[in-house]
Amino acid sequence: MGNLKKRVKRIKGLTLQFLPYSEIESLGTSERIQRVLKVVLGNHIVVIQGRLKPDEEVRLIEDTMAMVGHVKGFKGIELAVIGGNEDRGFFSNFKHNLAKALVGDTEALTIIGPASFVKEIKKDPRKIELMFK
Repeated sequence: MGNLKKRVKRIKGLTLQFLPYSEIESLGTSERIQRVLKVVLGNHIVVIQGRLKPDEEVRLIEDTMAMVGHVKGFKGIELAVIGGNEDRGFFSNFKHNLAKALVGDTEALTIIGPASFVKEIKKDPRKIELMFK
């Protein structure tokens, strides 16, 4: 019973922060990364509507790796993206890519959490499982 009580307290402090695409679409790469890191450094898990661009994901990982060992208690991040990868026909794919170019990739969900809090993120095409330490 004591172990269960201890686990409930840890999960009770869990905070998910949803970040709609509309809040980050006008930001540049550096500003987007800073926005995400601000949430993650507060030991919160951020759920982003859509996904970061591939170069932004790389930059986020590089920045967090540079912070490991320099920011007390920070051990990096766990990142997962779900959705947005369905097969389409040629015309449907063309429409999708045009819409994506105009308004961004909002079909996916991106989950980013601090590695000190999130043990592992398991994903398949339909769900994401967060494993906590």
